[in-house]
Amino acid sequence: MEFIVELLLEFLIQVVGEALFELGLHSMAEPFRRPPNPWLAALGYAIFGLVGGGLSLWPFPHHMVASPVWRWVNLLATPLAVGLCMSWLGAWRTRRGQTVFRIDRFSYGYLFALCFAAVRFAWAA
Repeated sequence: MEFIVELLLEFLIQVVGEALFELGLHSMAEPFRRPPNPWLAALGYAIFGLVGGGLSLWPFPHHMVASPVWRWVNLLATPLAVGLCMSWLGAWRTRRGQTVFRIDRFSYGYLFALCFAAVRFAWAA
């Protein structure tokens, strides 16, 4: 039971972090209507994921998952789950006629979450 709670907390930290990041993107999007280069966008999301993971270490300096084996599972599974959530959010926004950003797609959401999780995996106590 403890493992499920640990995984859920790690997942929630990443989803909330990514949702706040997306909220910031939506609020700043209007001046930048030109579509960016997808490779530069991927690099940007990777950097933002690394920065977000580093910033998350201040309020949450310890691993949410205690077992080293399950940390590896978390490193692989949580970004997949977050990518799926972002994909779902993008589909939901599309149905409502709202602006959809690259992070609202699985690949960019996954990349952001993977970089976020990698920093936490490597640097959390």
